[in-house]
Amino acid sequence: PSYTWTRTKGLREPAQLAVSRDTLSPVAALSEVERWQRPALYNFQGLGADLEDRVVATKLKDAAWAFGRRDGAIIVTGADLEIPTPLKELSATLSLPLPNPDEYRDLVMHVYRDLKKQIHVEVHMTQRELDQLVSHLKGLTLLEAEKVLTKVMVEDNMLSPADIGRVIVAKRDIIGRDGLLEYYPVEENAADIAGLNGLKGWLEKRRNILLEPERAAEFGLTFPKGVLLLGVQGCGKSLCAKMVASRWNLPLLKMDPAKMYDKYIGETEKNLARATAMAEKMSPVVLWIDEIEKAFAATGDMDGGASQRVLGSFLAWLQERKGEIFVVATANDITKLPPELVRKGRFDEIFFVDLPDVEARRAILALHLLKRGRNPHTFDLDKLTARTEGFSGAELEGAIVAGLYTAFSEGSDLSTETLLSEVALTRPLSQTYAEKLAELRAWAKGRAVPAG
Repeated sequence: PSYTWTRTKGLREPAQLAVSRDTLSPVAALSEVERWQRPALYNFQGLGADLEDRVVATKLKDAAWAFGRRDGAIIVTGADLEIPTPLKELSATLSLPLPNPDEYRDLVMHVYRDLKKQIHVEVHMTQRELDQLVSHLKGLTLLEAEKVLTKVMVEDNMLSPADIGRVIVAKRDIIGRDGLLEYYPVEENAADIAGLNGLKGWLEKRRNILLEPERAAEFGLTFPKGVLLLGVQGCGKSLCAKMVASRWNLPLLKMDPAKMYDKYIGETEKNLARATAMAEKMSPVVLWIDEIEKAFAATGDMDGGASQRVLGSFLAWLQERKGEIFVVATANDITKLPPELVRKGRFDEIFFVDLPDVEARRAILALHLLKRGRNPHTFDLDKLTARTEGFSGAELEGAIVAGLYTAFSEGSDLSTETLLSEVALTRPLSQTYAEKLAELRAWAKGRAVPAG
């Protein structure tokens, strides 16, 4: 026989409708289990938070000991369960996997058939489009996926290619609910960067591992771990993460280290565990950690030791992660990172993203002019490139935007002369932080691979 306990209904048999008020508290319910001495299965749902209470944990241990002498078990179910240490010797932990593609595909048809009994619904999708839809459901529970699918079908009484975009939006909202991760869907040619040929060549060599995973495994290769991108602010390190995802045709998850930290002891580590677990569920995926020094720069007891505990957990996860997760971490100040994070083996490679050279500056200027509806051939790019030595990509874009504002206010069109005037007014970081840049280049020499 089986019994179920919930916080609102108490301990009762599945068919029983009445609330068992004398067993609403977990301690009272566990006392009943211990007293009844019945061979049965007792499912305690949503007991996770209560296990932090020593009285509840001790009572659960007392009740569990009784099953050493008779048939039956106590089954605790829920999300983010953490069994207290004294109970671990009596327990076995089972993590249920997320649905596979076939289960998502069956769910799509199940929702369609159920809705068709109530409203008029049509399906206008090719097999390839259906596969795309199923791919974007990956990482959601069946319940979450069912809600999303029901919503998109009810809105326009059909399942069509347009619904793929709606599923992506819904998934982004679900994943971003706790603020730990942002979801970017697969986008072909979504981001390209001028220059950085060294990094691009490195990525291209490893791209075939995704296209031919079985042959790569037979050849002795494993899925790459990731890269650490070090460099000057505004030189496109963040864009590199999007470029990796685009070139490898993988979804992108962005982790904001600053959002992981919580004032309550232990919550920061739980946030990291939730974020990395979601990445594993969605693999293969690119995980982008922007400005990683924000997460691990603090030392000593200034933050109650939270940064050191999180660093330990993160290093362990980097070593033992499950699934195909390529980590792209960016850093502006490598000196703030602990040495154990930047040593060989944590990442496949450390790349140094320096200021753009002549050819890269020319390409960046042309790219941003085109982006704003201007023909680059009508500008003196040679003169602009020569005058912008030491400018970062962001500063080059800023000069063009400032020039557009000036031209608009003067009632004229953007010209080379206007851009040169804006360039002359700009003091790039390479000048204002020249000493810092020199230190960064000195550290990278011999320790990092040039990305350009």
